[in-house]
Amino acid sequence: MNLSTLILTALAAGMLFGTILNTTFPLAIVPIDRYLLAPIGAGFLRIIQFVVVPLIFSSLILGVNRIQGTGQVGRYVLKLMTCYVVTSTISLCIGMAVAICLQPGAGVTGFELPAALETTAAPDAIEWLVNLIPTNPLGALSSGNLLQIIISAALFGTGIHMAQAPAKPFVELLESIYVISEKVLSVILYTAPIGVFALISSTIATQGLGLIVRLSWYVLGLLIASLIMAVFYLLVLVLLKAEPAKFFRSLIPSFFLGFGTASSNAVLPMVLKNMQEDYGLRAEIASFALPLGTALKRDGATILQGFNAIFIAQIYHVPLTPSLLFAIGLSSFLVSFSTPGVPGSALITMATVLSAAGLPLEGIAIVAGIDRLTDGFKTVLNVVGNSTNAILLGLWEPAPAILAPELLIAPVGESGVRH
Repeated sequence: MNLSTLILTALAAGMLFGTILNTTFPLAIVPIDRYLLAPIGAGFLRIIQFVVVPLIFSSLILGVNRIQGTGQVGRYVLKLMTCYVVTSTISLCIGMAVAICLQPGAGVTGFELPAALETTAAPDAIEWLVNLIPTNPLGALSSGNLLQIIISAALFGTGIHMAQAPAKPFVELLESIYVISEKVLSVILYTAPIGVFALISSTIATQGLGLIVRLSWYVLGLLIASLIMAVFYLLVLVLLKAEPAKFFRSLIPSFFLGFGTASSNAVLPMVLKNMQEDYGLRAEIASFALPLGTALKRDGATILQGFNAIFIAQIYHVPLTPSLLFAIGLSSFLVSFSTPGVPGSALITMATVLSAAGLPLEGIAIVAGIDRLTDGFKTVLNVVGNSTNAILLGLWEPAPAILAPELLIAPVGESGVRH
Protein backbone atom coordinates (compact mmCIF):
# COMPACT_ATOMS: atom_id res chain seq x y z
CA MET A 1 0.00 0.00 0.00
CA ASN A 2 1.14 3.55 -0.66
CA LEU A 3 1.52 6.07 2.15
CA SER A 4 -1.92 7.66 1.64
CA THR A 5 -3.65 4.28 1.95
CA LEU A 6 -1.59 3.39 5.02
CA ILE A 7 -2.51 6.64 6.78
CA LEU A 8 -6.21 6.29 5.88
CA THR A 9 -6.21 2.69 7.13
CA ALA A 10 -4.54 3.81 10.37
CA LEU A 11 -7.16 6.54 10.83
CA ALA A 12 -10.03 4.08 10.44
CA ALA A 13 -8.36 1.52 12.70
CA GLY A 14 -7.63 4.18 15.32
CA MET A 15 -11.24 5.38 15.36
CA LEU A 16 -12.46 1.80 15.75
CA PHE A 17 -9.95 0.99 18.49
CA GLY A 18 -10.74 4.19 20.40
CA THR A 19 -14.46 3.52 20.19
CA ILE A 20 -14.04 -0.04 21.45
CA LEU A 21 -11.94 1.18 24.38
CA ASN A 22 -14.43 3.91 25.26
CA THR A 23 -17.55 1.76 25.07
CA THR A 24 -16.36 -1.72 26.09
CA PHE A 25 -13.23 -1.40 28.23
CA PRO A 26 -13.56 1.92 30.13
CA LEU A 27 -11.23 0.80 32.94
CA ALA A 28 -8.43 0.18 30.45
CA ILE A 29 -8.58 3.68 28.92
CA VAL A 30 -6.35 5.46 31.44
CA PRO A 31 -3.43 2.98 31.51
CA ILE A 32 -3.47 2.34 27.75
CA ASP A 33 -3.65 6.04 26.96
CA ARG A 34 -1.12 7.06 29.62
CA TYR A 35 1.54 4.47 28.80
CA LEU A 36 0.96 3.70 25.12
CA LEU A 37 -1.25 5.94 22.97
CA ALA A 38 -0.39 9.39 24.35
CA PRO A 39 3.41 8.87 24.34
CA ILE A 40 3.39 7.47 20.79
CA GLY A 41 1.22 10.34 19.53
CA ALA A 42 3.31 13.00 21.26
CA GLY A 43 6.53 11.38 20.02
CA PHE A 44 5.28 11.39 16.44
CA LEU A 45 4.41 15.10 16.59
CA ARG A 46 7.86 15.84 18.01
CA ILE A 47 9.70 13.87 15.31
CA ILE A 48 7.68 15.69 12.63
CA GLN A 49 8.61 19.03 14.21
CA PHE A 50 12.25 17.89 14.12
CA VAL A 51 12.37 18.24 10.34
CA VAL A 52 10.01 21.23 9.97
CA VAL A 53 12.48 23.97 10.96
CA PRO A 54 15.51 22.99 8.82
CA LEU A 55 13.29 22.15 5.85
CA ILE A 56 11.30 25.39 6.01
CA PHE A 57 14.30 27.64 6.74
CA SER A 58 16.37 26.26 3.86
CA SER A 59 13.36 26.15 1.54
CA LEU A 60 12.43 29.76 2.31
CA ILE A 61 15.92 31.15 1.69
CA LEU A 62 16.28 29.18 -1.54
CA GLY A 63 12.82 30.39 -2.56
CA VAL A 64 13.65 34.02 -1.77
CA ASN A 65 16.93 33.57 -3.63
CA ARG A 66 15.03 32.66 -6.78
CA ILE A 67 12.90 35.80 -6.56
CA GLN A 68 14.38 38.62 -8.55
CA GLY A 69 15.23 41.30 -5.98
CA THR A 70 13.76 42.59 -2.74
CA GLY A 71 11.09 44.53 -4.61
CA GLN A 72 9.64 41.28 -5.91
CA VAL A 73 9.67 39.78 -2.39
CA GLY A 74 7.60 42.74 -1.20
CA ARG A 75 5.24 42.30 -4.12
CA TYR A 76 4.79 38.60 -3.28
CA VAL A 77 3.95 39.45 0.34
CA LEU A 78 1.50 42.20 -0.69
CA LYS A 79 -0.32 39.95 -3.13
CA LEU A 80 -0.47 37.05 -0.66
CA MET A 81 -1.79 39.28 2.12
CA THR A 82 -4.47 40.61 -0.26
CA CYS A 83 -5.55 37.03 -0.99
CA TYR A 84 -5.46 36.17 2.72
CA VAL A 85 -7.63 39.13 3.74
CA VAL A 86 -10.24 38.45 1.06
CA THR A 87 -10.50 34.68 1.59
CA SER A 88 -10.37 34.97 5.41
CA THR A 89 -13.23 37.48 5.31
CA ILE A 90 -15.25 35.04 3.19
CA SER A 91 -14.54 32.14 5.55
CA LEU A 92 -15.49 34.26 8.57
CA CYS A 93 -18.81 35.28 6.97
CA ILE A 94 -19.54 31.64 6.12
CA GLY A 95 -18.85 30.46 9.67
CA MET A 96 -21.01 33.16 11.26
CA ALA A 97 -23.83 32.72 8.72
CA VAL A 98 -24.00 28.94 9.27
CA ALA A 99 -24.08 29.45 13.06
CA ILE A 100 -26.91 31.99 12.76
CA CYS A 101 -28.96 29.82 10.39
CA LEU A 102 -28.38 26.45 12.08
CA GLN A 103 -28.55 27.76 15.68
CA PRO A 104 -26.42 24.96 17.19
CA GLY A 105 -26.56 26.56 20.67
CA ALA A 106 -30.33 26.49 20.92
CA GLY A 107 -31.44 23.82 23.38
CA VAL A 108 -27.94 22.75 24.50
CA THR A 109 -28.30 21.67 28.14
CA GLY A 110 -26.73 19.31 30.66
CA PHE A 111 -23.27 20.87 30.84
CA GLU A 112 -21.81 21.86 34.19
CA LEU A 113 -19.89 25.09 33.77
CA PRO A 114 -17.05 25.95 36.14
CA ALA A 115 -17.37 29.04 38.29
CA ALA A 116 -14.20 30.45 36.75
CA LEU A 117 -11.97 29.49 33.87
CA GLU A 118 -8.28 30.25 33.58
CA THR A 119 -7.67 32.24 30.40
CA THR A 120 -4.87 34.00 28.65
CA ALA A 121 -4.98 37.76 28.45
CA ALA A 122 -5.57 39.24 25.03
CA PRO A 123 -2.26 39.97 23.31
CA ASP A 124 -1.36 43.58 22.65
CA ALA A 125 -1.31 44.18 18.88
CA ILE A 126 1.74 46.45 18.93
CA GLU A 127 3.70 44.08 21.15
CA TRP A 128 2.74 41.16 18.91
CA LEU A 129 4.00 42.99 15.82
CA VAL A 130 7.28 43.96 17.51
CA ASN A 131 7.84 40.38 18.66
CA LEU A 132 7.68 39.21 15.05
CA ILE A 133 11.14 40.71 14.55
CA PRO A 134 13.73 38.13 15.67
CA THR A 135 16.63 39.30 17.82
CA ASN A 136 18.55 36.11 17.09
CA PRO A 137 18.04 33.92 14.00
CA LEU A 138 19.21 30.86 15.92
CA GLY A 139 16.68 31.68 18.64
CA ALA A 140 13.91 31.81 16.03
CA LEU A 141 15.01 28.43 14.70
CA SER A 142 15.27 26.82 18.13
CA SER A 143 11.84 28.08 19.22
CA GLY A 144 10.18 27.07 15.96
CA ASN A 145 8.50 30.46 15.58
CA LEU A 146 7.46 30.31 11.92
CA LEU A 147 6.86 34.04 11.52
CA GLN A 148 10.30 34.88 12.90
CA ILE A 149 11.83 32.16 10.71
CA ILE A 150 10.14 33.70 7.66
CA ILE A 151 11.53 37.16 8.48
CA SER A 152 15.00 35.71 9.14
CA ALA A 153 14.92 33.84 5.83
CA ALA A 154 13.83 36.98 3.97
CA LEU A 155 16.74 38.94 5.46
CA PHE A 156 19.24 36.19 4.67
CA GLY A 157 17.87 35.92 1.13
CA THR A 158 18.28 39.67 0.66
CA GLY A 159 21.86 39.47 1.94
CA ILE A 160 22.62 36.63 -0.49
CA HIS A 161 21.36 38.74 -3.39
CA MET A 162 23.62 41.61 -2.32
CA ALA A 163 26.67 39.42 -1.63
CA GLN A 164 26.46 37.55 -4.97
CA ALA A 165 29.42 35.19 -5.54
CA PRO A 166 30.79 35.09 -1.95
CA ALA A 167 27.40 33.75 -0.80
CA LYS A 168 27.51 30.77 -3.14
CA PRO A 169 29.01 28.32 -0.55
CA PHE A 170 26.23 29.25 1.91
CA VAL A 171 23.58 28.64 -0.75
CA GLU A 172 25.12 25.25 -1.53
CA LEU A 173 25.06 24.43 2.20
CA LEU A 174 21.36 25.34 2.34
CA GLU A 175 20.68 23.18 -0.69
CA SER A 176 22.36 20.26 1.08
CA ILE A 177 20.29 20.91 4.22
CA TYR A 178 17.12 20.98 2.10
CA VAL A 179 17.89 17.68 0.37
CA ILE A 180 18.93 16.00 3.64
CA SER A 181 15.73 17.25 5.32
CA GLU A 182 13.67 15.84 2.42
CA LYS A 183 15.30 12.44 2.86
CA VAL A 184 14.76 12.49 6.62
CA LEU A 185 11.14 13.46 6.04
CA SER A 186 10.61 10.56 3.66
CA VAL A 187 11.75 8.21 6.44
CA ILE A 188 9.68 9.93 9.16
CA LEU A 189 6.51 9.85 7.07
CA TYR A 190 6.51 6.06 7.09
CA THR A 191 5.96 6.23 10.84
CA ALA A 192 2.89 8.44 10.20
CA PRO A 193 0.36 5.55 10.26
CA ILE A 194 1.51 4.59 13.77
CA GLY A 195 1.43 8.19 14.99
CA VAL A 196 -1.98 8.89 13.43
CA PHE A 197 -3.41 5.67 14.90
CA ALA A 198 -2.22 6.64 18.38
CA LEU A 199 -3.43 10.25 18.16
CA ILE A 200 -6.97 9.48 16.94
CA SER A 201 -7.34 6.47 19.27
CA SER A 202 -6.34 8.56 22.28
CA THR A 203 -8.79 11.31 21.38
CA ILE A 204 -11.81 9.08 20.85
CA ALA A 205 -11.02 6.80 23.80
CA THR A 206 -10.72 9.67 26.28
CA GLN A 207 -13.39 12.03 24.89
CA GLY A 208 -15.89 9.47 23.66
CA LEU A 209 -18.44 9.59 20.87
CA GLY A 210 -21.17 10.51 23.34
CA LEU A 211 -19.96 14.10 23.36
CA ILE A 212 -20.37 14.26 19.58
CA VAL A 213 -23.99 13.16 19.98
CA ARG A 214 -24.70 15.83 22.60
CA LEU A 215 -23.09 18.50 20.42
CA SER A 216 -24.16 17.02 17.08
CA TRP A 217 -25.52 20.31 15.70
CA TYR A 218 -22.32 22.07 16.69
CA VAL A 219 -20.14 19.48 14.94
CA LEU A 220 -22.45 19.41 11.92
CA GLY A 221 -22.41 23.21 11.67
CA LEU A 222 -18.62 23.39 11.69
CA LEU A 223 -18.44 20.63 9.09
CA ILE A 224 -20.99 22.37 6.83
CA ALA A 225 -19.13 25.69 7.08
CA SER A 226 -15.81 24.00 6.29
CA LEU A 227 -17.31 22.17 3.30
CA ILE A 228 -18.83 25.40 1.93
CA MET A 229 -15.44 27.11 2.13
CA ALA A 230 -13.77 24.11 0.47
CA VAL A 231 -16.35 24.27 -2.33
CA PHE A 232 -15.58 27.99 -2.72
CA TYR A 233 -11.90 27.16 -3.24
CA LEU A 234 -12.90 24.42 -5.69
CA LEU A 235 -14.90 26.96 -7.73
CA VAL A 236 -11.94 29.35 -7.69
CA LEU A 237 -9.66 26.62 -9.06
CA VAL A 238 -12.24 25.71 -11.72
CA LEU A 239 -12.64 29.34 -12.84
CA LEU A 240 -8.87 29.78 -13.01
CA LYS A 241 -8.48 26.45 -14.86
CA ALA A 242 -5.94 25.38 -12.25
CA GLU A 243 -6.63 21.63 -12.56
CA PRO A 244 -8.75 21.17 -9.41
CA ALA A 245 -8.88 17.37 -9.78
CA LYS A 246 -5.10 17.17 -9.89
CA PHE A 247 -4.90 19.62 -6.99
CA PHE A 248 -7.05 17.59 -4.61
CA ARG A 249 -5.55 14.31 -5.76
CA SER A 250 -2.03 15.60 -5.10
CA LEU A 251 -2.91 16.67 -1.56
CA ILE A 252 -4.60 13.43 -0.45
CA PRO A 253 -1.60 12.37 1.73
CA SER A 254 -1.53 15.85 3.32
CA PHE A 255 -5.28 15.68 4.02
CA PHE A 256 -4.99 12.36 5.83
CA LEU A 257 -1.93 13.46 7.82
CA GLY A 258 -3.54 16.82 8.63
CA PHE A 259 -6.74 15.18 9.85
CA GLY A 260 -4.80 12.73 12.02
CA THR A 261 -2.37 15.22 13.57
CA ALA A 262 -4.66 18.31 13.65
CA SER A 263 -1.52 20.41 13.24
CA SER A 264 -0.87 22.75 10.31
CA ASN A 265 2.79 22.98 11.30
CA ALA A 266 3.24 19.20 11.33
CA VAL A 267 1.68 18.72 7.90
CA LEU A 268 3.60 21.57 6.21
CA PRO A 269 6.57 19.46 4.98
CA MET A 270 4.21 17.03 3.25
CA VAL A 271 2.19 19.90 1.72
CA LEU A 272 5.42 21.32 0.28
CA LYS A 273 6.29 17.93 -1.14
CA ASN A 274 2.83 17.31 -2.63
CA MET A 275 2.42 20.76 -4.15
CA GLN A 276 5.86 20.83 -5.80
CA GLU A 277 6.37 17.23 -6.87
CA ASP A 278 2.79 16.04 -7.43
CA TYR A 279 0.89 19.18 -8.43
CA GLY A 280 3.79 21.03 -10.08
CA LEU A 281 3.65 24.39 -8.31
CA ARG A 282 6.77 26.43 -9.09
CA ALA A 283 9.46 26.01 -6.45
CA GLU A 284 9.95 29.71 -5.77
CA ILE A 285 6.20 30.12 -5.17
CA ALA A 286 5.76 26.98 -3.05
CA SER A 287 8.81 27.52 -0.87
CA PHE A 288 7.76 31.10 -0.10
CA ALA A 289 3.95 31.08 -0.04
CA LEU A 290 3.24 27.79 1.76
CA PRO A 291 5.34 28.48 4.90
CA LEU A 292 3.96 32.04 5.05
CA GLY A 293 0.44 30.71 4.73
CA THR A 294 1.03 28.10 7.43
CA ALA A 295 2.09 30.86 9.80
CA LEU A 296 -0.73 33.28 8.93
CA LYS A 297 -3.53 31.73 6.87
CA ARG A 298 -6.00 29.55 8.77
CA ASP A 299 -9.50 29.39 7.35
CA GLY A 300 -10.40 26.66 9.83
CA ALA A 301 -9.54 28.91 12.78
CA THR A 302 -11.41 31.85 11.22
CA ILE A 303 -14.57 29.78 10.81
CA LEU A 304 -14.21 28.29 14.28
CA GLN A 305 -13.84 31.60 16.13
CA GLY A 306 -16.89 33.27 14.59
CA PHE A 307 -18.97 30.09 14.78
CA ASN A 308 -18.03 29.43 18.42
CA ALA A 309 -18.75 32.96 19.59
CA ILE A 310 -22.27 32.89 18.11
CA PHE A 311 -22.77 29.35 19.48
CA ILE A 312 -21.92 30.55 23.00
CA ALA A 313 -24.11 33.64 22.59
CA GLN A 314 -27.03 31.36 21.69
CA ILE A 315 -26.40 29.15 24.73
CA TYR A 316 -26.52 32.15 27.07
CA HIS A 317 -29.44 33.75 25.15
CA VAL A 318 -27.42 36.86 24.30
CA PRO A 319 -29.17 38.88 21.54
CA LEU A 320 -27.16 38.98 18.30
CA THR A 321 -27.14 42.74 17.82
CA PRO A 322 -25.22 44.38 14.93
CA SER A 323 -22.62 45.71 17.40
CA LEU A 324 -22.08 42.21 18.87
CA LEU A 325 -21.75 40.64 15.42
CA PHE A 326 -19.25 43.33 14.40
CA ALA A 327 -17.18 42.73 17.58
CA ILE A 328 -17.22 38.98 16.98
CA GLY A 329 -16.29 39.38 13.32
CA LEU A 330 -13.44 41.85 13.82
CA SER A 331 -11.85 40.01 16.76
CA SER A 332 -12.21 36.60 15.04
CA PHE A 333 -10.58 37.95 11.89
CA LEU A 334 -7.60 39.42 13.74
CA VAL A 335 -7.13 36.44 16.07
CA SER A 336 -7.15 33.96 13.17
CA PHE A 337 -3.84 35.38 11.91
CA SER A 338 -2.10 34.71 15.23
CA THR A 339 -3.45 31.21 15.99
CA PRO A 340 -0.55 28.74 16.38
CA GLY A 341 -0.61 25.74 14.04
CA VAL A 342 -0.77 23.16 16.83
CA PRO A 343 -3.66 21.04 18.16
CA GLY A 344 -6.03 22.86 20.51
CA SER A 345 -4.55 26.31 19.89
CA ALA A 346 -7.92 27.76 18.90
CA LEU A 347 -9.20 27.23 22.46
CA ILE A 348 -6.47 29.54 23.76
CA THR A 349 -7.23 32.34 21.32
CA MET A 350 -10.98 31.85 21.75
CA ALA A 351 -10.81 33.68 25.09
CA THR A 352 -9.65 36.81 23.26
CA VAL A 353 -12.67 36.74 20.92
CA LEU A 354 -15.15 36.14 23.74
CA SER A 355 -13.62 38.92 25.85
CA ALA A 356 -13.77 41.38 22.94
CA ALA A 357 -17.43 40.50 22.34
CA GLY A 358 -18.35 40.58 26.04
CA LEU A 359 -19.44 36.93 26.09
CA PRO A 360 -18.99 34.52 29.06
CA LEU A 361 -15.58 32.85 29.02
CA GLU A 362 -17.08 29.82 30.77
CA GLY A 363 -18.57 28.81 27.43
CA ILE A 364 -15.13 27.57 26.35
CA ALA A 365 -15.57 24.62 28.70
CA ILE A 366 -18.52 23.39 26.64
CA VAL A 367 -16.53 23.04 23.43
CA ALA A 368 -13.19 22.09 25.01
CA GLY A 369 -13.89 18.35 24.88
CA ILE A 370 -15.08 18.34 21.28
CA ASP A 371 -12.38 20.64 19.93
CA ARG A 372 -9.77 17.92 19.32
CA LEU A 373 -12.30 15.88 17.35
CA THR A 374 -13.14 18.82 15.07
CA ASP A 375 -9.52 20.02 14.80
CA GLY A 376 -8.87 17.55 12.00
CA PHE A 377 -11.51 19.08 9.71
CA LYS A 378 -10.14 22.57 10.39
CA THR A 379 -6.59 21.47 9.56
CA VAL A 380 -7.69 19.93 6.26
CA LEU A 381 -9.42 23.21 5.34
CA ASN A 382 -6.24 25.10 6.31
CA VAL A 383 -4.27 22.95 3.87
CA VAL A 384 -6.79 23.59 1.07
CA GLY A 385 -6.86 27.34 1.71
CA ASN A 386 -3.11 27.75 2.05
CA SER A 387 -2.38 25.74 -1.09
CA THR A 388 -5.06 27.51 -3.14
CA ASN A 389 -3.72 30.93 -2.14
CA ALA A 390 -0.24 29.79 -3.19
CA ILE A 391 -1.66 28.82 -6.59
CA LEU A 392 -3.33 32.25 -6.83
CA LEU A 393 0.06 33.87 -6.28
CA GLY A 394 1.61 31.60 -8.91
CA LEU A 395 -1.01 32.66 -11.46
CA TRP A 396 -0.74 36.30 -10.42
CA GLU A 397 3.05 36.17 -10.76
CA PRO A 398 3.90 34.51 -14.11
CA ALA A 399 7.16 32.58 -14.33
CA PRO A 400 10.12 34.80 -15.23
CA ALA A 401 11.48 34.34 -18.71
CA ILE A 402 15.08 34.38 -17.47
CA LEU A 403 16.23 32.99 -14.15
CA ALA A 404 19.01 34.64 -12.19
CA PRO A 405 22.40 33.09 -12.85
CA GLU A 406 24.46 30.77 -10.70
CA LEU A 407 23.18 31.85 -7.27
CA LEU A 408 19.61 30.77 -8.03
CA ILE A 409 20.06 27.17 -7.02
CA ALA A 410 16.88 25.10 -6.93
CA PRO A 411 16.30 22.27 -4.46
CA VAL A 412 16.82 18.79 -5.78
CA GLY A 413 13.69 16.64 -5.81
CA GLU A 414 13.31 12.93 -5.20
CA SER A 415 14.30 12.16 -8.77
CA GLY A 416 17.50 14.18 -8.46
CA VAL A 417 16.30 16.70 -11.05
CA ARG A 418 16.51 20.36 -10.17
CA HIS A 419 13.08 22.00 -10.34
